[in-house]
Amino acid sequence: MAKVYATGRRKTAVAKVWLENGNGQVSINGETLDEWLGGLEAIKKRVMQPLEVSKQITSVNLVIKTLGGGYSAQADAVRHGISRALVAYDEQFRTVLKPYGLLTRDARSVERKKYGRKKARKSTQFSKR
Repeated sequence: MAKVYATGRRKTAVAKVWLENGNGQVSINGETLDEWLGGLEAIKKRVMQPLEVSKQITSVNLVIKTLGGGYSAQADAVRHGISRALVAYDEQFRTVLKPYGLLTRDARSVERKKYGRKKARKSTQFSKR
């Protein structure tokens, strides 16, 4: 089968994911998963969750490019992108991935700062007199 493309998003991070038949190689920004995330084991596990749930770890190759955000947001964007790519690759994966919430885009993002305030909600101390 040909390459399948999907986009994953989280906060301001975007992950472009290309999925194809292969032997389980994962390349993120030209690096392996271990080089990209170093010793952050919990985040690595979160990134690989869609492949583990769908039992596709050793049967697909992934080429991923990430932009914006930090490591955690990028990792969640990659996870979202992999999930969407798997569904585009084979529609049957939707029933497997959906119960884990892997196809839902996490809409939480940073609230904007309001004028007259120090941050989004923090204001100056109230003075009665």
